[in-house]
Amino acid sequence: MCRSIRPLHNFVPPATDEEMRAAALQYVRKVSGSTRPSQANAAAFDEAVEAVAAATRRLVGRLVTSAPPRTREAERERARERWRKDVERRRTVRDEAGRSPSG
Repeated sequence: MCRSIRPLHNFVPPATDEEMRAAALQYVRKVSGSTRPSQANAAAFDEAVEAVAAATRRLVGRLVTSAPPRTREAERERARERWRKDVERRRTVRDEAGRSPSG
């Protein structure tokens, strides 16, 4: 999955059309392999973005959950914590790889 596509369901306040379109744009970029389509493909690219955004709006609008709503700030903090743990894990792996066996 694209790292820049974020969950949009079950947020307070709800995801905006702009957030849904941004996710659709990232998806179409990933699938097409292009961040900017050529002039020949621009119409198809733009149409795909709008179709994916519309499907996203329908999906998010129809999903139900019993989980409590999430906040963007709480999600950002969870992401920061995952990042901190990942950095620490990489540092540990790097430090262990740099040690030479004593003998």
